[in-house]
Amino acid sequence: MRGSHKIARIAGIDVKVHWTFLIILGWFFFSYYRETSNIESGLYGIGFVLAVFICVLAHEYGHALVARRFGIRTRDITLLPIGGLASLERIPEKPKEELIVALAGPAVNVAIAIVVYIYLAATGQLVNLVNYTETISSLDPIYFAENIFAVNLILVVFNLIPAFPMDGGRVLRALLAMRWDRAKATRFAAGIGRTLAVGFVFMGFFGNFWMVFIGLFIYLGATAESRQVLTKSILEGYLVEDVLMTQYTPLYVHEPLQRAVDLLLSSQEKEFLVLDLEDIVVGVLTRESLVQALSTGEPNMRVKDAALATPLELHKQMPLQEAFELMMGARATVCPVYDGQHLAGMLNQENVQEFLLLRGKDARDDAEDIYDGSEELEPKGDAWATR
Repeated sequence: MRGSHKIARIAGIDVKVHWTFLIILGWFFFSYYRETSNIESGLYGIGFVLAVFICVLAHEYGHALVARRFGIRTRDITLLPIGGLASLERIPEKPKEELIVALAGPAVNVAIAIVVYIYLAATGQLVNLVNYTETISSLDPIYFAENIFAVNLILVVFNLIPAFPMDGGRVLRALLAMRWDRAKATRFAAGIGRTLAVGFVFMGFFGNFWMVFIGLFIYLGATAESRQVLTKSILEGYLVEDVLMTQYTPLYVHEPLQRAVDLLLSSQEKEFLVLDLEDIVVGVLTRESLVQALSTGEPNMRVKDAALATPLELHKQMPLQEAFELMMGARATVCPVYDGQHLAGMLNQENVQEFLLLRGKDARDDAEDIYDGSEELEPKGDAWATR
C-alpha cells in the first residue's frame, strides 16, 4: 500500500505502518493532554493507542499464521488509523479453511481478553464495563488493563459484523459456501454487507461521524470482494489461449524510444513487450515507464534505457483463472504467453475484460455487474481487515 513504511519483520512477515497512523497518535496525545495540560497525560494516550494496535497486530497475525498452515503466504501486515490489514496471497477456496482463517483473528482477541480478565480477577480489580466510558481516559494504571480488556471485546464484536472485508463477512460467506457455490455465497454476503454499510453511514450522520467512514469502507470492501469472486467464477473453465492476443507490436531493446511514443499515439496499445536481438522477451514497457523516461529530457534514448518491468510468463494451456490470479499477485498489466518455448502472444487486462463482456448474455450480465465497461481490471490482492 502506498504511503506505508516497513518497521519490522516478524515470523517472516513484513509489518508496515501507514503514515496516516501518526494522525491517531497525535490526536490521542492532544486529547489526553487537553484534559490535564500535562505532558504525562499525552504520553499515556500514545501508550494506550500503541497497546491497542499491538492487539490489532496480534489479530492480523492470527489470520496470517493460520493461513500459513493452509499453504497461503501473507505478503505484509499494514497498520492504518482505522485498523490493520493482512495482505494474503489468496483467500482459501475451501469454505472450512476460510472459516478457520476468518475466526483466527477474533480468537486472538478473545484469548487476550481472557488473559487480562484473569489478571484483573487475581489482583482484585474486576472489570466494570458499566463505568468503562468514565475510566477510558483515566491515567490511573488500575484502569489500563480494564481498557485493554474492553478494547479486545470491541474488536471481537465489531470484526464479526457480517460485512466484507471484515472477518464476519468472510465467516458468513464460508458458511453459505458450504451449501451454495462460492459466487452465489459471495453475492449474498456482499449484499448484506452493503446494506449494513448504508446503515452505518446513516447512523454516522446522526451520531458519531466516524461511522460514515466505516460505512463507506465496508461498502467498498463488499463491492470489491464481489467483483473479485465473480470474475474468478466467470473465468473458470477457460484457458489463456481463449483470450490470447496474437496481433500486437513488440519493441526491441535497440530501437529509439520515440517509436514507442509513435505507437502509443497512433494505436490503442499502451504496454509493449520488449525483445532482445534473439527475439527473447526481456521486459515490459508500460505507459508510466515511458512517460518517466521521457521526463528526463535526454535525447536519443533507446527502449532499453527505460525502466522495464520484469515479465510474468504465462502458457497457452494455463487455466485463465489461475493466470489472472498470478497477474493480480504480480501486479502485471501485460504478460508474454508461450507455447512450449515459442512466444505465442500476450495477455493483458483489457482483453480479459473484453472476454468477460462478450461471453454471451448471462456472462455479460455478470460482467456488467463487475465492470461498467470503462474501468480496467485492477490487480488487487486479498486482504483481511481488522477494525
